[in-house]
Amino acid sequence: MYRPLIFTLSSLLFFATAHVAHAASFDCEKAATADEKAICSDRVLNDKDVTMALLYSIDRRFMGMGARGSLMDDQSSWLVSRRACGAERGCLNALYDRRIGVLRKFIDERVVTHGPF
Repeated sequence: MYRPLIFTLSSLLFFATAHVAHAASFDCEKAATADEKAICSDRVLNDKDVTMALLYSIDRRFMGMGARGSLMDDQSSWLVSRRACGAERGCLNALYDRRIGVLRKFIDERVVTHGPF
């Protein structure tokens, strides 16, 4: 029943990530902080940044207004935490892994299970 939705979301994630895999979700030429420079110089972090940004975008589209505001607040807090990592790749990787997990959980539990309707 939900297979078409799962396939659509999976395809969107795959193709969007493949298309922008060489660029972070922000302009690396304007990277000014240690965390941004580390993300731009590390392929794994770069890919995680793109994945996180895509999942965030998908979640925003499927959330109601109240939940969307909370998501945006959480994202702002997460960006503060990311900046606090500086250039520490281990810290950045762990932070991205947790954030991606949270964003995927919404898709798995709410969108796939209940549909976007």
